[in-house]
Amino acid sequence: MFTIVRVALLASAMSTTIVHATDRKPSDTASAATADGSDDIVVTGTRLTGTRAADSPAPIQLVDSSSLVRTGQPGLVQALNRIVPSLNVQAFGGDASNLKLSLRLRGLSANHALILIDGKRRHGTSNLTVATTGGFVGAAAADLSFIPVSAIDHVEVLTDGAAAQYGTDAIAGVINVILKKNHRGGLLTATGGAYGEGDGETLGGAANIGLGSSSAFLNVTGEHRYHDYSDRGGPDQRVFTAANRANPALPLIPGYPHLNRIYGDSKYELSLLSYNAGLDLGGVELYSFGNYGHRFGQSRQNYRFPNIAPTLWPQGFTPVLTDDEDDLSVTGGARGELAGWHWDLASTYGKDINRIRNIHSANSSLIADTGTSPTDFHVGDFVASQWSNTLDISRPIEIGLAGPLNVAIGAEYRQESYGIRAGDAPSRYKTGVQAYPGFALTDAGTHRRRNVAAYVDLAAEPVARLQLDAAGRFEHFSDFGDTRVGKLTARYDTSPALALRGTISTGFRAPTLAEEYYSATKVSPTSAGVNLPANGAAARLLGITGLRPEKSTNVSAGLVLRPAHRLNATLDLYRIDLRDWIVSTGTVYGLQTINGVRTVRSQAVTDAIIANGNVIDQTVTSTSISTFVNGADSRTKGVDLVVNYDLPLPGSATLDLTLMGNYGRTRLTKLAAPSPQIAASGQRYLDLTAISYLETAAPDYKLSLDNVFRKDGWAIDLRGTLYGPSSAWIDGGGTSNFVRNVVDKALIVDLDIHYAITSTIGISIGANNLFNVYPTKVDPITYAAGLAAGGNGVATTNNWAPFGINGGYYYSNLTIKF
Repeated sequence: MFTIVRVALLASAMSTTIVHATDRKPSDTASAATADGSDDIVVTGTRLTGTRAADSPAPIQLVDSSSLVRTGQPGLVQALNRIVPSLNVQAFGGDASNLKLSLRLRGLSANHALILIDGKRRHGTSNLTVATTGGFVGAAAADLSFIPVSAIDHVEVLTDGAAAQYGTDAIAGVINVILKKNHRGGLLTATGGAYGEGDGETLGGAANIGLGSSSAFLNVTGEHRYHDYSDRGGPDQRVFTAANRANPALPLIPGYPHLNRIYGDSKYELSLLSYNAGLDLGGVELYSFGNYGHRFGQSRQNYRFPNIAPTLWPQGFTPVLTDDEDDLSVTGGARGELAGWHWDLASTYGKDINRIRNIHSANSSLIADTGTSPTDFHVGDFVASQWSNTLDISRPIEIGLAGPLNVAIGAEYRQESYGIRAGDAPSRYKTGVQAYPGFALTDAGTHRRRNVAAYVDLAAEPVARLQLDAAGRFEHFSDFGDTRVGKLTARYDTSPALALRGTISTGFRAPTLAEEYYSATKVSPTSAGVNLPANGAAARLLGITGLRPEKSTNVSAGLVLRPAHRLNATLDLYRIDLRDWIVSTGTVYGLQTINGVRTVRSQAVTDAIIANGNVIDQTVTSTSISTFVNGADSRTKGVDLVVNYDLPLPGSATLDLTLMGNYGRTRLTKLAAPSPQIAASGQRYLDLTAISYLETAAPDYKLSLDNVFRKDGWAIDLRGTLYGPSSAWIDGGGTSNFVRNVVDKALIVDLDIHYAITSTIGISIGANNLFNVYPTKVDPITYAAGLAAGGNGVATTNNWAPFGINGGYYYSNLTIKF
C-alpha cells in the first residue's frame, strides 16, 4: 500500500498556489456540479445575455475551478468524470488509444458531445480511438487533456441536445470550458502522487498569472506534468506452456514470469501553454485566446519471445509505441454593439499532429530476407486541422409581451482536414514491424471537407414566468449535402420554489473524416488485424459502400426546485433516439483457429486485407478486419438528478452537501444487415461483444454524495460515488463462445483535506479511490478460453470498469495565496 508517509515525501516539492484576493475562494464557491451557484451567469444553452443558472431553460451543470482542483485529478477529463454524473471516461486503451482517453456523455460516443472553449468550437484530435473496449471506439473529439486546469474559471456542461444552437454534432450535449480573465494575481501549482501499488507516479506543476487592467488584460498559464507507467497485469501465461517450460533460458530473463507489462497506464510527459487576452477599445472589444501543447507518450506492447528476433533480442523484447504529439489552437475575434445589435465575429484555427514510432522492436520479414532489422521505426503520422469562422448577432426587441423578444442569428464557415502519413520503408516492409506495422502507402492521404451553416434563435417571455425558445439551423457539407435541424424549449416558473422545463430537438452528425478514412494494421504474436477505411476500395470488396450521416431526436422534461432556503434541486428526464449510429464492426475473421485448426472463415476478408496493401504473416493463427459502418439505431433513456444543500454549522463552519446521480440505459433498437460478402461467412457487423460495449459496458447508474466541510482554515471534501454494475459479452477464445463478464457495483470514496497554515500558505493531502477498490476479475471461463487460444492471460480484471483498473491514487499539494 502506498502510505500517506510516502505521499508526504512526494509532496515535499509539491504544489504552490497563488490566488489574488479578487479571485473566488473555495469558501465562496458552490460545491462540485452545483444546483446552487444559481446566481452564476451562464452562456451555454441560451442566446440570452445575463441568464442565471437557476433560470436556464435547459439542464446545465456548473463546475468551478476549486471543485476541479479538489478532485485531485491532474487532467480535466478525469476531474469532470469525478463530478458530472452522466459522464463516463475510458479507463484503459490499447496502442495509441491509451495515450488519449475518451469520454461518453449520456451513454453516447465522444463524437456526440461538442467541446467549446469560451463558446468557440474546439478542434478534434487526429489520434482516433480504435480500441474497442467499453464503447469508446471511433472517438475523434477534442482532447481535453490539452486544456490546463489552472487556466479554467469554470466549466458549463449542457446535458441536452443542442445541434440547432451550436452545431449538428451536439447530440448528447455540450462541454463549454470558460477561461480565466483575471488581470491581477496569479497561480502556481505543483502536485505529486502515485497509485497504491507504488507505480503510476505523477508529478506536475503549473503557473497562472494575470496582467494588465480591466480594460486590457492578459492571462497566461503554463503547465507541465509527468506520469509514469502503471502495471496491473498478471504473469504472462505463455511462459508456462510445455515448449517454453523446456527452454532453460526463459527463467533467466529479468522479470520472469512477469514479462508482459501491457495492462496499465501509458507513460507520458505533457507541457502546456495557454493565454486569454482582451482589449476594450470603447464600444468594441478585441479578444484572443489559444494554447499549445506537447505530449510525448510511450505505450508498452505485448512481449515477444526470443524466437521472433533471436539475433537482435536473444531474451525477447517488448515493443514500445511512442507518440510525439503537438496540439495548437488560436482564436481571435471582436465583439461590440451596433444600432442596438450585439455582434461577435471570430476565427479559430486548430491543428493536432501525432508522430508515431515503434521502438525496441524488429521486422521479422527483414530479418528473414536480409539477416538484420532496425529496432527503431517511424510508423507514420496522424494530422488533423480545423478552421472555423463565426458571426453571431443578437438583439432584444420589445413587441408588447411580458418580456422582450430576443432575436439571435448567426453563420459559420468551417474547413476540416484529416490525413495519414506513411511510415518509413522498414516499418512497412512485408509483414511490418512487430506490434504496430507502419502505415502503408495505401493508408496514406489527406482528406478535406467544407461546411457552411446558419441559424436563427428566437427567445421570448409571452406571459409572466413562461419562457419559450425556438432555434433552427441549416448546414451544408461539401461531402454530404444539406441538412436542417431544430429545437423547441420551454420553461414555466409556477412559483419561486418550482419551475417546469422541457425541450425537443433534432440532430444530424456527419461522420468525422477519421471515421471515414482511418486505416491501420495491428499485430500480436498470434494475430493480424486490419482497420479498413470505410470509404476505401478494400471495404468496397466486402460490400461496404461508405458512411452516411447520423440523425437524432432528443426529448427532455425536468423540474427545478427550491423548496427551502439553501436547498436547490434539478431533476431531468431524457430520451435520445439515434439513427444510423456510426460504430466499429466487431472482429470479422478471414482466418481463424478453431479447436486448434486454422480455418478459412471468409476468403473475401482475406482478399480485402491483401487489396489494402497488407502482407499476411503465415505464422499467425488468425486474420481479421474491422471498419466503421452505420451499424445500428439506438434509444437512450435516463434521468439526471442534482441536489444541493448549503448547511451553516455552529462556530462559522459550513457544510455543502451535493447529491448527484444519473440513471441511463442505451439499447440498440435495430441492427444493420451485414453485406452479402460478410453474411456468406456467417458473420455480422456487430457481434455480442460489440453490442454489449455500446449497451451495457457503461453502468446503468452513477450516484455520488459530495460533502464539503469548511471551518477556519480547514476544507475537507469527502465524496462517495456508487457505480452500478456493468457487463460485456466476451469471446475469450475467438470461437463465438461468448460469456457474460460483469464488473460488480462499487462504492468509490474520494477524500481531499486542505488546511490553510496561514492566510497565504496551505497544504492538502487526498486520495482518489481511498480504499483501493479494483474491478471484478475476468470470468474464469473467459480467462481459460483465452489461454487455450494462445492468449497471454495478462489482463486479469475487466478493463471497462468506470472507476479504472489501477486502484487507489494518493496525492499531496501545497498552496500559497496572496
